[in-house]
Amino acid sequence: MTAARTLLEQLVAIDSVNPTLVPGGAGEAEIGRFVADWLGQNGVETAYEELAPSRANVVGRVRGSGGGRSLLLNAHMDTVGLGGRDGALTPRVEGNRLYGRGSYDMKGSLAAIMLVAATAAELEFAGDLIITAVADEEALSIGSERVAETVQADAAIVTEPTGLSVAVAHRGFVWLELETRGRAAHGSRFDLGIDAIAGMGPPLVALADLDRRLETAGEAHHPLLGRASLHASLIEGGTELSTYPDRCLLNVERRTLPGETVERVENELRAVAPNTTVEATFSRDPLETRPDSPIVELLTQTTTKALGATPELIGVPFWTDAALFAAAGIPTVVFGPGGEGAHANVEWVDLGHVERLVEILLATAKEFCA
Repeated sequence: MTAARTLLEQLVAIDSVNPTLVPGGAGEAEIGRFVADWLGQNGVETAYEELAPSRANVVGRVRGSGGGRSLLLNAHMDTVGLGGRDGALTPRVEGNRLYGRGSYDMKGSLAAIMLVAATAAELEFAGDLIITAVADEEALSIGSERVAETVQADAAIVTEPTGLSVAVAHRGFVWLELETRGRAAHGSRFDLGIDAIAGMGPPLVALADLDRRLETAGEAHHPLLGRASLHASLIEGGTELSTYPDRCLLNVERRTLPGETVERVENELRAVAPNTTVEATFSRDPLETRPDSPIVELLTQTTTKALGATPELIGVPFWTDAALFAAAGIPTVVFGPGGEGAHANVEWVDLGHVERLVEILLATAKEFCA
């Protein structure tokens, strides 16, 4: 049994369901203590930081002798809620696949960066190798927000799964609330009541039209990410059957491309839904890292050497913590193993990819931190 499989089985067996997503979820405290203890036992300088009850980050550092560049390797410890047999806490291996909640998203990557740190602790680098095992990526990313505020590095690799392709771009998102107002009245008093829910009808149609325009508009397309998108997510309004609703609230998600701002998205929705109140409630920036950035070029070289073929430079549709590090001025790339089943009842990671990930990240660190 390989070291990667053994460590990954231990990580999958620890409940780290995100309590922001699932009330009562275990959070990252237990798995964080495991990661910190394991790294410490393997010669890595380690700090365990409690962010909130049951929420924790772990930062490991292999200090260099001085004068070299520092590289940050990042993985999140939290998972979504448990699923069926192969989306739960009992790891199972079939062929080259390891099944279990978080195996793919993203404890396979977490195991890999831990093994890289343990090996690096026995070597001599000029620059620091930094390992960040973070909380809450599946919700509000409080873990990587904290790291971006407190840890400096010359480059970062966020090891979300990419099938060993090198991801240099991903979409961002903006969450917005649209509100229409009516007038409450008894259901028999059509002369007094104004139906706020019916008033949301034209904005809903306008949003669908806007999404179709985003599909066809050339300026709303990106060579690696495709088009921007928009959808209505949640709607609420009314108090009872025999009362005109005085308020209707619609929650909308707009997936954004590099260069699109929150202000632009708000104005775009105000233009198509003029009789509503539009307000952005939460947003995350897209990622776009230059393909000629030193970390991208080096990671491409080491991956090519390990795989015998040049990896594809891609964009991924989902958001990652990479955007937080990029916003902090750290050139960041996304690179991780293959598998399937993120957030699904059946989840698995390719064990061969996890082992290759260890090899590639270690080779990259040796060159970058030399």
